[in-house]
Amino acid sequence: MESLEQRVYEIEERNKTVELDKAWETSIARRALIIALTYAVVGIFLQTIRIERPWTTAIAPAIAFVLSTLTIPLFKKAWIKRQSSKQK
Repeated sequence: MESLEQRVYEIEERNKTVELDKAWETSIARRALIIALTYAVVGIFLQTIRIERPWTTAIAPAIAFVLSTLTIPLFKKAWIKRQSSKQK
């Protein structure tokens, strides 16, 4: 059986990884990257299918992403509150 110290060390290392993953998930850098990639991919797609003004049109999905990241936490909070009150 592993030593207690080894097990504690492994748990602490896992916790560091989990904390970094959570920090990434909520980071502005991640959001900016997703916005830029969404804009680029949609722009390339629209240009490929020959839509008029593809790069202007590609702004809409990027804005939709921003709006969803701002509103989803509000819905999540309301959902959690509702679920918590159901369990009581």
